[in-house]
Amino acid sequence: MTAAKILIVDDEAPARKRLSNLLDECREQFPLTIVDEAANGLEAVEVVNKGRLDIVLCDIRMPAMDGIEFARHLSRMQAPPKLIFTTAFDQYALQAFELNAVDYLLKPIRQERLLAALQKARPVLPPAAIAIAEATQHKRRHLSIHERGRVVLVPIDDVLFFKAELKYLTVRTAQREYLLEESLTKIEEEFGGMFTRIHRNAIVATQAITGFERVALGAEDGEEAADAAETGGGAGLRWVCVIKGVNEKLPVSRRQQHIIREF
Repeated sequence: MTAAKILIVDDEAPARKRLSNLLDECREQFPLTIVDEAANGLEAVEVVNKGRLDIVLCDIRMPAMDGIEFARHLSRMQAPPKLIFTTAFDQYALQAFELNAVDYLLKPIRQERLLAALQKARPVLPPAAIAIAEATQHKRRHLSIHERGRVVLVPIDDVLFFKAELKYLTVRTAQREYLLEESLTKIEEEFGGMFTRIHRNAIVATQAITGFERVALGAEDGEEAADAAETGGGAGLRWVCVIKGVNEKLPVSRRQQHIIREF
């Protein structure tokens, strides 16, 4: 039997050491290799991106990125490793199984219980992404962006705006753009007051809005021209949102022009 490649994720070094020792006790009955350790979900994603893993043993309560959010990012990968939650808090048990985790181990973990979890390990199924989104009660701190076969994590605090284009969202930070296959409406619902809708196709980070300007309409702005005439916005002019850190200015629709007064 090929040795399973395992990642241990826990923010407490003694807990990682104890789990490593328990895994050593399981080797005879379950061939395995401990590939790496991580102190939180952010570090764990970096390890997963480096190469193939078979199983991740992951704590739930951790700083920077907890186990629930890590599971959400993991389930969006094309071939995710199998996930086993480890925690000292039994209130997460139901949620863990709703997320299609292989197993849920309550600390202190016994060797025979760990072995049983390893033996029944199975992949996180794609529908887990939906279950995770429904079960999670807190906002993500990062977005999962898939680029060239790996996952790039973009901190939500770095996002200046989301713009819907065909079936993708353009995610803009001060540094660059990313493409994300998610719904603009669901993003707006998840992150609440962090973003302000300026158009049916765009929401902007509220803290990134520096003001609004009226600019000349171009040949492609037929809808905005009608809006301007209807609202008295000035012939040949439209409102745009000025965004900190980028030169791009996004149009403000007639329906959303009330935010100009509010700002």
